[in-house]
Amino acid sequence: QVQLVESGGGLVQAGGSLRLSCAASVSIFSINTMGWYRQAAGKQRELVADIARVGSPNYGDSVKGRFTISRDNVKNTVTVSLQMNSLKPEDTAVYYCNAKGRLTPLSAPFDYWGQGTQVTVSS
Repeated sequence: QVQLVESGGGLVQAGGSLRLSCAASVSIFSINTMGWYRQAAGKQRELVADIARVGSPNYGDSVKGRFTISRDNVKNTVTVSLQMNSLKPEDTAVYYCNAKGRLTPLSAPFDYWGQGTQVTVSS
């Protein structure tokens, strides 16, 4: 079981910034991809950004150039942070942290979700 601890989120005016963080207490080699998804009211969950252990970050089209994801691998903790700038009212959603990987090379793949954190952007 991998627990994801999310922090950040809240209420901000349009044009403002927020930072989300998500920490997973697990071997840094167990997590392949970690990132953020969001779900607005009445809409499907969509990718915001994710980052693999090796490789470049991947962003949803609507956030490219405004959001930046980063990953910090320290011993038995993997932390991803999402810096959100130039926020728009349409960025309002519940943001969910996600982690994909395997606990060991021979174990089944896992796909864990955080509980979600609300981001509200007022116009």
